[in-house]
Amino acid sequence: MAKILLVEDNEINRDMLSRRLERKGHQVLMAVDGVQGVAMARSEHPDLILMDMSLPVLDGWAATRTLKADPTLSAVPVIALTAHAMAGDQARCLAAGCDDYDTKPIELTRLLGKIAHLLERVV
Repeated sequence: MAKILLVEDNEINRDMLSRRLERKGHQVLMAVDGVQGVAMARSEHPDLILMDMSLPVLDGWAATRTLKADPTLSAVPVIALTAHAMAGDQARCLAAGCDDYDTKPIELTRLLGKIAHLLERVV
């Protein structure tokens, strides 16, 4: 299965989602803010990144732009995770470089489908 970097500042969300992904066979790495997420992506080279957009220190939009500007990480798919479901939020995430977008609360079946689709593209 895939090595997934989960960048999420909320401990409950991080715990719940990481356990569910691990039960599906994925290896889950975790970061609590955008700076740590970028650093972990550079050191761990994940197959896919789940990026909360409302992060402390460096938000998900800036962290994603940083990752996509790095030639060694630009091909790593990023799925934006956000509670923002307003008109324009999906376009804003995609404009920042995210490859897909999913809203919170997470519906695991839907998210797993998006993960599988993006991993097929990079393999």
